[in-house]
Parts: sequence; structure tokens; C-alpha cells
Amino acid sequence: MSTEETVEYATENAPRLRWAEHAPEVYKAMIRLDTAARQGLDPTLYELVKIRASQINHCAFCLDMHTKDALAAGESVERIVQLSAWEESRHFYTEKELAAIELTEAITVLTDGFVPDEVYERAAKHFEEAELARLIAAITVINAWNRFGVTTRMTPGHYTPGQYR
Repeated sequence: MSTEETVEYATENAPRLRWAEHAPEVYKAMIRLDTAARQGLDPTLYELVKIRASQINHCAFCLDMHTKDALAAGESVERIVQLSAWEESRHFYTEKELAAIELTEAITVLTDGFVPDEVYERAAKHFEEAELARLIAAITVINAWNRFGVTTRMTPGHYTPGQYR
């Protein structure tokens, strides 16, 4: 008799809608916007922002994608794991990264009010205006991607790093 136990995982949910197939021009426009926003941004910072927004928005597909892309870009598992508790794990990040993460949260959770002046000013202190504009665009784009992913219930677990570039 074998001592190995078989683990049975829950059934994978099927997507509700393959939105990119039914709205290809919207999908292509989103890709162009995402590509434009990422230009000039540090790839690691870009992925941290994408992961943090996706954590807040509970987008499993985007978490899968951007965690894998971050690891492929050389990000550490430890920093990715600590990202959901960044306020208690500040010592894992640079001041510039912290400013970007804090700005990500403020832009993502607009229901809490406007982006506070002190959050914006902290980010503006660490980013030149053109870089800050692209960072804001990148945060805005991931929030849109998250809404597509969550609404259509895109399935995580099948993404390969760099697959959509």
C-alpha cells in the first residue's frame, strides 16, 4: 500500500466571457496603452505596481501574470510576498518604490476619496514629471485590466512570462 496521498484540488472555473475575442479593438487599444505607459519605467517597479493593484482588486489572473513576470525580471519572492503588507515591511523597498506603491493604493481605491496631496507629493519627489505621468498611466491601465479580469472571471494559472508582449 502506498503512503502517498493524492491531493484533489477544487475545480477550475471557466471564464464567463472571452472578452478580447469579442472586443478585439478594445483589447488592442489596451495593449497599446499598456505598452506606452511602461516605457521609461523600471521593469521591477512596474511589476510591483501591477501586483499591488491586482491584490487590492482581487484579480487572480493579473496576480498570476504579474507575479510571474516580476520573477522573470529578477524580482525576489520575498519582496512579492511582502507586498500585501508593505506598510509593515517597508525595509524591503526603496523610498521611490514605497512612494509608487502608496500612489498605487490611492489611485486604486478612489472610493476612499481623492488621491491625498501628501501621497502625490511624495511620489512627485521621487519621479520626474514624465516618469510620474507614465506611472499614473500604468496604475490606471492595471486597474482597467483588473476590471476586465474580475468581471469576466479570467482563469489564473496558465500564463507564461512575456506571453502577451
